[in-house]
Amino acid sequence: MPSAAKLEKKGTYFEKLIKLLDEYPKMIIVSCDNIGSNHMQKIRQSLRGKAVLLMGKKTMMRKVIREQVERNPDLENLLPHLHGNVGFVFTNGDLTEVRNKLVELKVAAPAKAGTIAPNEVIVPAGPTGLEPTQTTFLQALNIASKINKGQVEVLNATVLIHTGERVGVSEAALLAKLGINPFQYGLIPVIVFDHGLIYDTNVLDIGDDEVFSRLRKGIQSVAALCLQVGFPTSASVSYSMVRGFQNLLAIAVGTNYSFPKADKIKEIIANPEAAAAAAAAAAAAAAPKIEKKKEEKREEKKEEKKEEEKKEEEEEIDMGLDLFA
Repeated sequence: MPSAAKLEKKGTYFEKLIKLLDEYPKMIIVSCDNIGSNHMQKIRQSLRGKAVLLMGKKTMMRKVIREQVERNPDLENLLPHLHGNVGFVFTNGDLTEVRNKLVELKVAAPAKAGTIAPNEVIVPAGPTGLEPTQTTFLQALNIASKINKGQVEVLNATVLIHTGERVGVSEAALLAKLGINPFQYGLIPVIVFDHGLIYDTNVLDIGDDEVFSRLRKGIQSVAALCLQVGFPTSASVSYSMVRGFQNLLAIAVGTNYSFPKADKIKEIIANPEAAAAAAAAAAAAAAPKIEKKKEEKREEKKEEKKEEEKKEEEEEIDMGLDLFA
């Protein structure tokens, strides 16, 4: 039977998690393997004022969430993602900013035998500082080497450990001798919970420009389909009106029928030279204004250049005074 101290500790944890679930509608579930207490403390300090980090046992997390499902059914979506060493990062701020902060907070760590490599490990070419007696050790790991100026030199950069492989004793020993810390550990964002919605953290990389671009393409596809089948929608009605006007204009040009908007087109068709002359006159009238604006911009640039030169001269004078003071 658990002691009173453990029961009290569990009760405090339950109260804290319930309070955070009620207070924060957004959170990031993070994986936290191979993280020391000092590193975890630094992460908490860096998140202060932006987010709240809460770790704990999965069984306790699941129990609290199941009890809160009646009050907030959306929390049930979290249960399938509570496996491994995980924690919650609660926030009311920008999820992308918090995620980026978590990704930045990593520390270099040596390779330990038995751990799974999170990234590829390469032994670089060049001098190693090892004694000549270590050549057999490198040969056993299929690393080509030679003795140069009293030390072992690796001939070619060699992949020692591939991503996802388990680190062996020999590989860990060699990396320790070479002083290489190949891995970086930190909190790894896994899943985002945003007002009941669950999605991958990669979604946070999608910016507003990409969203608008995809939305624009979708609307264009819908409009094209509606125009093709003749089914009017809010996406296609503007194009239908333009097409209708074009048809009316074509009828007016081909017949004696006319309306105010078509009269201008008919005049241009009847007297193209006058229309070209009018366009040229309008361009000529606009040219002085355009030239004036260009001249104003050139004057502004000249003034800015004079001010910069004046500042540089003042700085040079100041430096001279300081030099002989």
